[in-house]
Order: sequence, then structure tokens, then C-alpha cells
Amino acid sequence: MSKLGKVYLVGAGPGSVDLLTVKAFRLLQEADVVVYDRLISPELMNLVNEECVRHYVGKQESEHTLPQEEINILLVEYAKKYQKVIRLKGGDPFVFGRGGEEVELLVKESIPFEVIPGISSSVAAATYAGIPITHRGVSNNFAVLAGHCCTPASFESIDWNAFSKVGTLVVLMGVRNRSLIARSLIEAGKNKFTPVAFIENATSSSQKVIISNLDELLVNPPAVNSPAVMVIGEVVKFHHEWNWFNGIEELIAGEVSVGL
Repeated sequence: MSKLGKVYLVGAGPGSVDLLTVKAFRLLQEADVVVYDRLISPELMNLVNEECVRHYVGKQESEHTLPQEEINILLVEYAKKYQKVIRLKGGDPFVFGRGGEEVELLVKESIPFEVIPGISSSVAAATYAGIPITHRGVSNNFAVLAGHCCTPASFESIDWNAFSKVGTLVVLMGVRNRSLIARSLIEAGKNKFTPVAFIENATSSSQKVIISNLDELLVNPPAVNSPAVMVIGEVVKFHHEWNWFNGIEELIAGEVSVGL
């Protein structure tokens, strides 16, 4: 029996290739197989060596290339045939990336693995929009919520009272349920005029920032395209108060265009 390969759960960061970690870059150069998600950009996949096997398993709302259970099995099968198997995920593998589920099966099957952290869009998106997640005197805490779970059927399992008291609430995958989220927070006591920012395609050349508030999300919600990160809290005001746009564009040499 040949020696088992090793599976690397690699965080690809929030989108920009420049925000990939050095270790992630090296592994992509050495990989025998890369199993990658929908949010992995073509530019990032161009870093993969030419001989590498590429397997797309992207998920979208109501449209999965492979169910998660089959992806878990796929990693085990590849590890029995190849030495370096990369499971490439947007953001960080353990921030709503279902990396824990994949690890569970790898452990059960005695497959060696390693997790490579990535910069999560839960923080990076706001940063690239000129919004500090925390700021002294404004917000001394933040929480991250999976917005695709915020459906009427799951409301009872979500502590909206607790979330309404958070200084900054970051919602990933919440575009579709943005009005439901706003209503739930307001009903739990959140000020209806609390500002909200949506950062579309964060850190990419097509980044766009849309500013609203909880009340507007109920009365006249703005059009927002996925993928977008939703940031709720008084810190959103810094997007306008700080002349961040020029600084960001200089920092990344014009790669990101921030729209209002």
C-alpha cells in the first residue's frame, strides 16, 4: 500500500491575490491536487502549477456542484492517490468554511492534514471599505453571523437580543436575507437608524460599497449583488468621515475601485 498523502485546508483570503499568505502560495506551487470553491478567483488559480489536478466544487445558494459530504469523501480519495492535496477555500477554512466537517472525516480515516489560516472577509472587507471593525469610544466588540441561516424557520435558534447589543455585527452570506436580518435586529431593540454597509466583491478590482441603514433595509432595500459582506454598526460612519478612498487606492496601486 502506497503512503498516504496529506491534505492541506488552505485559506485563500478575501479575494485579492496579494492577500494570500506566503505559505498558501508555496503550497499552491507544490500541489498535486487543488479542490477549490466558487469564490476562488481565476487570478489565484493561475498560481497553481500546470501539472496539478484541479477539481471545482463550488457552492452557491440552492446550487451545489457537490454536496459537502461528497467533498469530504473526495478529499480522502485524493489523499490515497496523491501526496499533496490542497482544499482551497475563500477566506479562512474555519470561518463558515465548513473546514471542521472535512477535518472530522480526515481524522476518522487517519489522513494527515494541516490547516493554513487565511484572512477572513469578515474583517478584510470592512478594512478595504475604510470601516474599522472596532474603534475606541464607538465599538469595543464585534460578532460574525452566517446570514444564509437567517431564515424564518431558523429564527428561534438565533439570539437576536444578543446580536442587537453587539458593537459591530458582520454578516457573511446575508444579502438574500438582509431585510429579515434588519427586521429581527430592530424588533430586538437595535436603533432602526443604525448604519449598514454592504461591500461587494471585497478587495477585488470590482469592489463596491453601498451605504444604508436598518430602516431603509425594511422600507426600500438597496440593490446588492453577491458576494457581499454586510457590516452593521456606528463604525460604518467612518466610511464617509475618513477620506479613505485615496489612501486605499494608493495602498493597492489602484487595484480596487470603491463606489458609493
